[in-house]
Amino acid sequence: MKIKGYKRENGAYGIRNHLAIIPASICASETAMKISYLVPGSVALPHQHGCCQVGEDYKQTLRTLIGLGKNPNVGGVLVIGLGCEQIKPNEVAEEISKTGKPVEAIVIQECGGTLGAIQQGTRLASAMSQALSQQEKVEFDVGELVLALECGGSDPTSGIASNPAVGAASDLLIERGGISILSETTELIGAEHLLAKRCVSDEVANRLIEIVNQTENRAIEMGEDLRGSQPTPGNIEGGLSTIEEKSLGCIYKAGKAPVQEILDYGELVGKNKGLYIMDTPGEDIDSITGMLAGGAQIVLFTTGRGTPTGSPIAPVIKITGNGETYRKMIDNIDINAGKIIEEGVSIQELGQEIFDEIVKVSNGKLTKAEILGHKEFGIFRIGYTF
Repeated sequence: MKIKGYKRENGAYGIRNHLAIIPASICASETAMKISYLVPGSVALPHQHGCCQVGEDYKQTLRTLIGLGKNPNVGGVLVIGLGCEQIKPNEVAEEISKTGKPVEAIVIQECGGTLGAIQQGTRLASAMSQALSQQEKVEFDVGELVLALECGGSDPTSGIASNPAVGAASDLLIERGGISILSETTELIGAEHLLAKRCVSDEVANRLIEIVNQTENRAIEMGEDLRGSQPTPGNIEGGLSTIEEKSLGCIYKAGKAPVQEILDYGELVGKNKGLYIMDTPGEDIDSITGMLAGGAQIVLFTTGRGTPTGSPIAPVIKITGNGETYRKMIDNIDINAGKIIEEGVSIQELGQEIFDEIVKVSNGKLTKAEILGHKEFGIFRIGYTF
């Protein structure tokens, strides 16, 4: 099956054509937003990180920023640094440039301050945005898509309807040579043994168990019990009783495909097609960011209670298994999987509807989150600031 998008210099394909304005640290975030405001076709990725980070925490932020710049939905990148932060803007730009896409970098301290950086950055960004506007779409196979799987604001209908339907859609993509990424390690707890049986090797299965144990142990080391935050208050009010119940519903998003590999947060997917699991938090926005850094061009987001979440660089298709939520939040929700419960539509039929929507959105249809301008963004932090 063929769809249309933008071919990148490294052979990847994007379904959107954004110019990303990436601050290397929080100190450059405001300047990045001001430049993006002045340049149509650009999106800023403001964040709170990039300075005074060490060890794995530093590496994760660096990996994530680079991965976002490399994402196929991004056609060009302007990296902005203050000049004295931990993460060096030129290092970020150099790594992103290995994809072959146009990349520029500026440093606020070397531009004479905010106004000088805005002037120089706007000039560079405007030229790149104009060039991107002239790119024409080309046909490519749907199997080039990388799908991010997310759930948030869950209720019992998530595990009954929307998550199984997303799993069916994921399987349809994988059958056509695509990739899906399952996320949210906290929502694998209590169900990890079921996913481990689907791993392609003992090594992958052991790594899966390892990331789940690490997540639990991190909370214990802080003197906390994850069951204090999972399920969330909203999940409990919606009818979910335990973290295990939530996890058993969550993993339905993974369909029936074998698990190829376990990815660190923001790690790029491998060459093997199929299902991946990424070690992300249960916080929706940070989790989505990790998968986008891993190469996902499109997001399926299930929600029982309802959420407006979008993304700066990828379309987010919102799906609910709760018909009442769909009717209440019809401006935010794209697909009503509640038809499985209310009308007797089969999971496979709804999965096909979701897959058809993936194709339409990939070909240019705007999701409701895009129409409303939702660009929520956050990077997961694993360490302390020093």
